[in-house]
Amino acid sequence: MHLHMFMPDVQAMREELTRLGFAELRTPEEVEARLPNAKGVTLLAINSICGCAGGIARPAAALALQEVRPDNLMTVFAGQDKEATAAARALFPQYPPSSPSFAILKDGQAVDMIPRSQIEGSDPQTVARRIVEAVRHAQA
Repeated sequence: MHLHMFMPDVQAMREELTRLGFAELRTPEEVEARLPNAKGVTLLAINSICGCAGGIARPAAALALQEVRPDNLMTVFAGQDKEATAAARALFPQYPPSSPSFAILKDGQAVDMIPRSQIEGSDPQTVARRIVEAVRHAQA
């Protein structure tokens, strides 16, 4: 039996978002340099290897981007790039840690959050609508 049969393909999970234009922030330094200084509206995807990330969150991001385009798309990967994820979460302590999730920031400040509780048990279309509404609200 091969061990890799049980190991998730993390690179493929990353590429689901980077193919959409999300910039990966893999270190705390990258987070600190880019996220708080981003001008305009940023959609930050907090990626995860769980089933609701692959079956709901990442597909929802793809659907949402067909309707709305934030100024910045960024992602951190919880459980993989732990320090980068912690640095991102430190920028919005008013929201409890959650993955997968989406943070919506305006000029580097968190203005909305779509936590796992609003993703898990939902469907990609519903989550996409939540993303679109949150981004449009931030753009208004």
